[in-house]
Amino acid sequence: MIWNEALEQYVSDHQDEVVELIRTLVAIPAFSNHEQARAEYCAKWFRECGAEEVKIDAASNVIVTLGDVQAGGAVAFMAHLDTVFPDETGFELIEEDGWLKAPGVGDDTANVALLMVIARYLIEQQCSPKQGVLIVLNAGEEGLGNLKGCRQLMQDYAGKLSEVYSFDGSYKGYVNKAVGSVRYRVEVKTEGGHSYGAFGNRNAIRVLASLIDTLYSVKVPQGGKTTYNVGTIEGGTSVNTIAQQAAMLFEFRSDVREHLQQLRTMFDSLIEAYRKMGVEINVEILGERPCMGDIDEEKQRAIEKKVEDLIERRIGTRPEGHSGSTDCNIPFSLGVNALCFGGYLGEGAHTREEKIEKASLLPGLGVMMEFVLDYFL
Repeated sequence: MIWNEALEQYVSDHQDEVVELIRTLVAIPAFSNHEQARAEYCAKWFRECGAEEVKIDAASNVIVTLGDVQAGGAVAFMAHLDTVFPDETGFELIEEDGWLKAPGVGDDTANVALLMVIARYLIEQQCSPKQGVLIVLNAGEEGLGNLKGCRQLMQDYAGKLSEVYSFDGSYKGYVNKAVGSVRYRVEVKTEGGHSYGAFGNRNAIRVLASLIDTLYSVKVPQGGKTTYNVGTIEGGTSVNTIAQQAAMLFEFRSDVREHLQQLRTMFDSLIEAYRKMGVEINVEILGERPCMGDIDEEKQRAIEKKVEDLIERRIGTRPEGHSGSTDCNIPFSLGVNALCFGGYLGEGAHTREEKIEKASLLPGLGVMMEFVLDYFL
């Protein structure tokens, strides 16, 4: 669709609506794997806009279908519903000194609101897509959501999607390479006992500490970027009890598939070494995110250039690509071209002090809307 003054006016006229949508959405709790209430609200909102094909799938994704997706070569535009905050009640949006403040206000609530406003234009104007289009508000992007929403989408539309775009984060840069990861819960069990009477028995906390220290002595492979982290530890009974149980959450990441496998081999061998010392260790995989597959590199670079040119023209700065762990991991791993960028500027993502610049929503809406409308006649 050719961009014109009427479309520019639509963008200018709807900034306040984006803010009000954000206000409504942050008030609906949407912790990963608990997004149903927010999904139901969004599905109802789309139906009230006149969308004819709206559904909530098995993973709690809200999907609006425009055009013939089953013909193949379709495009999906996504923004994720879930946040990292486990609160069972929502949050109040605070507007102060040009900032909009609330946990999860940016990641990814702002982009959800922006995509909803764009979708309403497409629905109300009955815009004709050049190819099938899916508007997706997906579940399970954060943490232990383990990309469940995008996995479900790619499974249900296998062979039908040629491009996937995730609106997540800001327009300062874009993600064009997948960071894969494996996440574990590791539990150590020992005989334990009374701290005085059974002194000398093995302490699960000490064994776990030794395991952690060994893990942190591992040198990461060179090339790309590879990391590891112990995020939480817990265990023990009391100050005068030799701990019988201790556990940790551990992950490693890499944007190089071979390096991810090297770390996995190292981790497995290390766990086995401790087991051979007579230690009971239970390992549970909590989540896996894949690295890059074999994508069309020429097409990928054309997509990246289109985004760079668009953002530079509308914002005045040229963004750069970088690796990241996003919903795009799934299409990338399957050889489907994808890209991730967003429509706001903000600070403090994944903290309760998160905030976004209200003024950034207007140029962000322009960037996202012009990008989406390029796929319509």
